[in-house]
Amino acid sequence: MVTYLGIIAAGIAVRQTDRWWYSPGRGRGRRRLATLRDVRTLQRERANNITPVLLLVGHWLEWAGWCLVAAHGGPIGWIAAAVAGAIKMRHLQEVSHFAVHGVLTRTGRTSTVLAEAGVHIPLGFVPVPVRRQRHVREHHPNATIAGADPNLQELHDAGLRTGITRVRFALALVFPLTPTGAAMTVRGIAGNLRTSNTRWWRLAVLITLPAAVTLLLGWQAALFAFVLPRLLLYPQLSWMSLLVEHRWWDAEPVSGPPAVVEAARCLRLYPHNPVLALLARGTWLPYGDLYHYVHSAHPAVRWNYLPALERGIVGTPAYTPSGVLLGAGAVARRHLRALASPTTPQADPLTQETDLITAGPRHRETAHQ
Repeated sequence: MVTYLGIIAAGIAVRQTDRWWYSPGRGRGRRRLATLRDVRTLQRERANNITPVLLLVGHWLEWAGWCLVAAHGGPIGWIAAAVAGAIKMRHLQEVSHFAVHGVLTRTGRTSTVLAEAGVHIPLGFVPVPVRRQRHVREHHPNATIAGADPNLQELHDAGLRTGITRVRFALALVFPLTPTGAAMTVRGIAGNLRTSNTRWWRLAVLITLPAAVTLLLGWQAALFAFVLPRLLLYPQLSWMSLLVEHRWWDAEPVSGPPAVVEAARCLRLYPHNPVLALLARGTWLPYGDLYHYVHSAHPAVRWNYLPALERGIVGTPAYTPSGVLLGAGAVARRHLRALASPTTPQADPLTQETDLITAGPRHRETAHQ
């Protein structure tokens, strides 16, 4: 077991290279982030095509260590590998999210190639250009707008609609874990493959990965480190992140600079609880997802610089909940109140057919991240 944990530690250490290289506190960076221009200048100076490769290699090396834990750790190892595997997939999703925005590497083409090879193909996501269309061009400018935002359509498809009952709302919070949600995940993966002209070899790679793990380490490793996380646990983590990105049903339509527009429809979770914020950043809200408001206002900024932007330049939106489920201002409670309100701004135009609905199958994580 020490050897397996050593492989996991090695993977963590390898991916720290990218974190160190882009760190705003390294070298001259600490005193250069007084303005947005300073942030962008520093990001351009640090941009490279090597440390992002090490970042992805580190994640997959760590995942390989968890495969070994699942293969030899018994029931406790199975549970640990399943949870860790889901977190790894969530991290990989967010890394590729910044590749979709073109800021993972020095060049956009390299970002696309790395995202495809290191995330999208092995995990059965849509091709990067398709995800870029859905996320950058459809979601970002239209966040929370009924009939235009594909993410809002996903929430609607899961049953989050005006007039929802408390029971149905509770089930919607864990939608990927329900039989309907799990079936949708499987259909979503199939739909992802159909969006590519190279669908057969993408399918071959998707199948080969767990098959190879089974041959080398046994079915336990493949089941608990890959299949179970990919089909159930990772989709739930991704779903949770989607729920806490925006004030989906009570956003205030405003005009003005990006920071003003996004402040009216975004939220910032755990602003005064560093322990929960750190836990979220390490598990289900990694690589800048906790700073979704800042990212929405400045989507071309790499995750390394979002905390600095929030602290010194952009600030936080008005809605800064301290919890997801518990507390008077918790995210889930606010969503439920908004859906139960007869004056909800987003009341039911999503029931109409739109281009988003007829555009073909879409998988949750490929649309919102």
